[in-house]
Amino acid sequence: MTHSIALNFEDGVTRFITCDPDDTLADASFRAGVNIPMDCRDGACGTCKCHVESGKFDEGVYIEDALTEQEFAQGYALACQMRPRSELVISIAASSKACRIKSQPVATHLVAVERLSATSIGFTLEASSALAFLPGQYANLTVPGTDQLRSYSFSSVPGSKTLSFLVRDIPQGAMSGFLRDEAVPGMPIAMAGPSGSFYLRDIKRPVLFLAGGTGLAPFLSMLGKIAETGCAQPIHLVYGVTNDDDMVALDQLDEFANRIPGFTFACCVAADASAYPRKGYVTSHIEPAHLNGGGVDIYLCGPPPMVEAVRGWLDQQGVTPASFHFEKFAPSGVVLRKAA
Repeated sequence: MTHSIALNFEDGVTRFITCDPDDTLADASFRAGVNIPMDCRDGACGTCKCHVESGKFDEGVYIEDALTEQEFAQGYALACQMRPRSELVISIAASSKACRIKSQPVATHLVAVERLSATSIGFTLEASSALAFLPGQYANLTVPGTDQLRSYSFSSVPGSKTLSFLVRDIPQGAMSGFLRDEAVPGMPIAMAGPSGSFYLRDIKRPVLFLAGGTGLAPFLSMLGKIAETGCAQPIHLVYGVTNDDDMVALDQLDEFANRIPGFTFACCVAADASAYPRKGYVTSHIEPAHLNGGGVDIYLCGPPPMVEAVRGWLDQQGVTPASFHFEKFAPSGVVLRKAA
């Protein structure tokens, strides 16, 4: 059985390849034109060491100088020896450039633009074929008629030709201005991707999602995937915005709450003048149970001040989560940092 493998490189670029049953990861990578750093191919040097984020594999044969028992227990493997036995997500300790990966252009056209609120726009593109990406990742889009790139997280579920995004409507914004004033269905929009190290990992413990503004987009993608695959762990989302008009997609969150057992969410508005019943920042609405004494995976997507505020708040609480994955972005759609 052929398996799909997502290779994530240090610069945030992701490349999907396929691996046949008897192939090692190195064999499949080279066949796809991906040059993973390697010297011996015999499990002796450790140059091709990589980290398996999710999935099952046979580790193959190697010596301890190349991969220790402790490293194997932590999820490391050797690309020249491992054979995938399921879909895998793998982190490669090299940049895409070092592995001779070229940017993957994706031809798309605009399908629809939807005014979600006074401050938010949703838009949908269609590609010529289904696009593989990890839920939570982003694509780089070229603003039509310009050479400007904007980065937006997918809000749709992977594996479809239909690709959806959320954009904050900024008066002088290049992409939001195009969508607001010039967009016509059928117009081509150049895309490159997927990219980003902010994506949903295997769920092994309770999960806390924290979204700020249009930083809700990657969580809609994650929740869509979870709704398809199921989840045995509780998942809680706190979604915070500045003003009432910034809040969108509540109908989708309600639908996910109905479809995903154990998923709950709470929304809040920071502005004092808000009419919304729950006010304040997201940290005001995180309950001790959501942190599970530190046995929790936290995913956070929002503007830089929100990310720093949450990190400071966790320090004040004396809580170190099992994992903390975050993404910072500028309202203009420029990704400031993708990190885990």
